[in-house]
Amino acid sequence: MARKITEALDAAAAPDRPELRTIMQEMVDAGIVGVTLRVRDERGEWTAAAGLAELGGTAEPPLDGHVRIGSNTKTFTATVVLALVAEGKIALDAPVTGYLPEFGLDERITVRMLLQHTSGIFNFTGEYYEDGTFAPGIPATPSGKEWVDNRFRSYTPEELVRLSLSKPARFEPGTDWSYANTNYVLARLLIEKVTGRSVAEEMRRLILEPLGLTGTVQPTTETDIPAPHAHAYYRYEEDGQTRTVDVTRHNPSWISSGGDMISTSRDLQTFITALVTGRLLPADLLAEMCTPEAKVGYGLGVFVQPAPGGGTLVSHNGGSAGHAALMYATPDGATTLTATLNYVDDAALSMAAAFQEATQKLVQEVFGGGQAQ
Repeated sequence: MARKITEALDAAAAPDRPELRTIMQEMVDAGIVGVTLRVRDERGEWTAAAGLAELGGTAEPPLDGHVRIGSNTKTFTATVVLALVAEGKIALDAPVTGYLPEFGLDERITVRMLLQHTSGIFNFTGEYYEDGTFAPGIPATPSGKEWVDNRFRSYTPEELVRLSLSKPARFEPGTDWSYANTNYVLARLLIEKVTGRSVAEEMRRLILEPLGLTGTVQPTTETDIPAPHAHAYYRYEEDGQTRTVDVTRHNPSWISSGGDMISTSRDLQTFITALVTGRLLPADLLAEMCTPEAKVGYGLGVFVQPAPGGGTLVSHNGGSAGHAALMYATPDGATTLTATLNYVDDAALSMAAAFQEATQKLVQEVFGGGQAQ
């Protein structure tokens, strides 16, 4: 009840944002099923929803509904690793093989390289190469019907890592950058090895409980998602026919800590604000986290990018089988943008262009003083 009263007061206090409503409607018109948006800045806190919670229905997505947040999971996982660095349990520049000798990892791969995607390890969900070729891994969402048929299968983190290590590395450790979910599965195993506890327990101890993130879940093989939630979909071809199935329920162990967490726009806002303002990490480690590598501007579990209005933004986005989430903040935490989406995913990632275009418009409007084109 207290939260509902707070939300009502917030809504009453914040002026409407028709420019943001227009962008949200453009997202729906481009094919995204539903979207919710939460913005906090000098004009107050503003939330809105557009589109549908469910294909064939009439209700909008719930304003603070649960979604699978995809690669935003990496920011949570990196924060736990860095908190353990602060506790003296992990050394950031130590070889990972010293903690996880059972995998026979290249001794040059450090903990930092995992968090920054500079290890060169093959991505177990498949590798996209610069020449346009794709090397498949496990049956993941680029696999079409094969992923649909396997979506309730359980994978162990160790199984995913060993598959990756059976493939050629992309490059020598530390010499390049390439996004690989495997890095964060190794980070999960590292957390569990040095603490003797599950990643979910450490996530609760270090982040969820201190921040009161009651809508955030770190699963393993659980297929359900808490209510309320919008529905996620996947489209594939079979016998010459296009089929669309509801994949809201699936076993997230196929992505593990590469993107398995569930959260809400409110919890994501609370988390990113606490992170950038130093509530979760000491200043020196937060500075390490927010120091980007040169190729794409990736820090340790976050992207650090120029803000359209000047300065920088700390962010991560993620999509996972018909659900997605956005998370952006200025370094002082004064302005934040978080969003949740539900859509129809497919092997061709056909919603990716609309997703990227809409994200750029939202960022321009919120952090660049408008003029979204």
